[in-house]
Amino acid sequence: MSIDTPLARAAEAAINLKLGNIEKLPEPKQTTIVTIANQKGGVGKTTTAVNLAAALAKHGLSVLVIDTDPQGNASTALNIDHRAGTPDVYSVLVEEVDFSEVVKPVAEFENLFCAPATIDLAGAEIELVSLVAREYRLQKSLNKYLEFHKQKYQKQLDYVFIDCPPSLGLITLNALVAAQEVLIPIQTEYYALEGLGQLMNNVNLVKKQLNPQLEVATIVLTMFDSRTNLSQQVAEEVRKHFGDIVITTEVPRAVRVSEAPSFQQTVITYDPGSPGAQAYIKVAKEFAQRHSGVN
Repeated sequence: MSIDTPLARAAEAAINLKLGNIEKLPEPKQTTIVTIANQKGGVGKTTTAVNLAAALAKHGLSVLVIDTDPQGNASTALNIDHRAGTPDVYSVLVEEVDFSEVVKPVAEFENLFCAPATIDLAGAEIELVSLVAREYRLQKSLNKYLEFHKQKYQKQLDYVFIDCPPSLGLITLNALVAAQEVLIPIQTEYYALEGLGQLMNNVNLVKKQLNPQLEVATIVLTMFDSRTNLSQQVAEEVRKHFGDIVITTEVPRAVRVSEAPSFQQTVITYDPGSPGAQAYIKVAKEFAQRHSGVN
């Protein structure tokens, strides 16, 4: 008989990590490119990008995180150098450097990779305006890299997650054009749905004019506090409005999740038995099962 307490979960996670008893998650049929977007800041967008990617990688899938936010928070959490002048997503978008010169392996994972963002990316919005095929630059470079990666590692990437800045400029537009899907993190707090209508309108415009395959396929509820009626009400409202695309597991508001980036880690390695880590692992399992067709 198992005991379901935080201490028991932490102990079980530690034992599983030590013994290598980690469930292999099902692979998607083809590389799935997911843009993680929400123009409202502070909703757990980058946190979801890096922890979902880390959880999938920990369970045997091959994942690339593309950091398109000049703040470089995803790069920090994955412990990837992103000082000014480092080859980064700016180099790809503006200078046409190959992704193969930018993508770096994440040290703590066998099959997790990151294309970092530096502060140089802050100027890309202006510089992209005058460039040819400005909306398609990320898509073109990424498609080329996917072939390179497959040749180099003799295996295709399973997922690409593009972490967007909290704005709807040309960088986010590039991310939406490059992706097949959009994942939206929504915090279960007051004003959670603020700006969501504009984001959905923009996704629909991109779908209509630039990328017909684009769909909002996943919503993850973040910063959930089971002690408050507000969190419960927002979660219910989101599920009622968006239906089956909302992941079953809510990610709790958790200290360990917030602390992990300070140590240049995801919560998956920082404290694998913590409620936040366990929630992201559950999200990853459901996400992988949905994309493989496994129930």
